[in-house]
Amino acid sequence: MSAQMKTVDADGEILSRREGAVFLIGLNRPAKLNGFTPKMLKELAAAYTAFEHDPAARVAVLYAEGSHFTAGLDLPKVAPLMGQKNLLRAPDQIDPCNNLPPFRTKPVVAAVQGITYTIGIELMLAADVVIAASDCRFSQLEVKRGIMATGGATIRMVERAGWGNAMRYLLTGDEFDVATALRLGFVQEVTAPGDQLNEAMKMAERIAAQAPLAVSATLRNARQAVENGPAAAVTEFEPTQAVLMGSEDVREGVASFVEKRAANFKGR
Repeated sequence: MSAQMKTVDADGEILSRREGAVFLIGLNRPAKLNGFTPKMLKELAAAYTAFEHDPAARVAVLYAEGSHFTAGLDLPKVAPLMGQKNLLRAPDQIDPCNNLPPFRTKPVVAAVQGITYTIGIELMLAADVVIAASDCRFSQLEVKRGIMATGGATIRMVERAGWGNAMRYLLTGDEFDVATALRLGFVQEVTAPGDQLNEAMKMAERIAAQAPLAVSATLRNARQAVENGPAAAVTEFEPTQAVLMGSEDVREGVASFVEKRAANFKGR
């Protein structure tokens, strides 16, 4: 599967569409290495919000048109707006970087390729699974521009890689390759260039085939553990399981096991 290219204006656009239970969100400004403009940032938040509120969408795939995921923010266009609260996302919209409420309740798989800088890394770290092409080049280079990463890299790179490994790249802005990203836990699978979207779609379809209520509960509980510690997550085990046990999905899951067939979950 390959995403269809189309002509866009100078400020780019965010593409969105649903294929079955998979909601695709695409960065589309390939002539400028998908550098984010204010327009694209606003449209990205709108696309994530549309995914969250689409009852038929169970998982999203974030991808990019062209040979590169993104060179990061288009600073001449975005810099004048930086530091202004809620300027690029309404308070009731989903934060694509998953830092501020309201938080999405459904999973995102990211497919990245080529140059994946700054906000590109932060978006993929905010996703739940990352499929990376072997030609990826990563850099969290904000310190080279006199600013700091504010999309979550200072948090998630430390969570995934540990303090020293994170600071090695956060404090230098040095570029690193896909083998390093895999070793540090920033990406989960590596594929040949051009295959990343296909593989991300396969992963998304496997996730979409699972029980939606259980998937959302798993995301919520894992987030609780990361943010508030394991003890906080443990307190949710029994009440969450009690709710799930009363769902149609559990009955379908048991029936499919007994009957040795694929489950057909409805999310209720």
